[in-house]
Amino acid sequence: MFEKSAYSGNLLKDYDLLSKQLDALSTGEKDTVALLSNASALLNQFLDRVNWTGFYINQEDELVLGPFQGLPACIRIPFGKGVCGTAAATEKTQRIADVHSFPGHIACDAASRSEIVIPININGKLFGVLDIDSPETDRFTEEDERGLSQFVKTLEKHLS
Repeated sequence: MFEKSAYSGNLLKDYDLLSKQLDALSTGEKDTVALLSNASALLNQFLDRVNWTGFYINQEDELVLGPFQGLPACIRIPFGKGVCGTAAATEKTQRIADVHSFPGHIACDAASRSEIVIPININGKLFGVLDIDSPETDRFTEEDERGLSQFVKTLEKHLS
């Protein structure tokens, strides 16, 4: 298992290992809640300097809170609202260096300063989003985005 802040220096290699770990944990499991719960726990354990890792699920063009690690969060987010709603509406990753400069940011946790949200697609349809918050501005890099996108692709394989 990973320890926070203990990565080898090649972050993409570590993300590859993290995706393999998710794959091994998820093989044969079909329960969505179980899959998302383990995925959020893995990310929370692997990533340092984060205060929330979890999922919002698309339910009738609205995001509804799914499994997560962190403080209580907003339960429903309309498409197009905040960082998560924008990622859902555009189906594009949102990597926000300073959430306070994002128009319409929804502050579930006042300590959050930066955020990355990656859409999850199953069979060509938006399933939901992976949402990760940090109490530091500009916490998420392009390398994080690539590694987390790889992680989502692994998760999508098990959710389909």
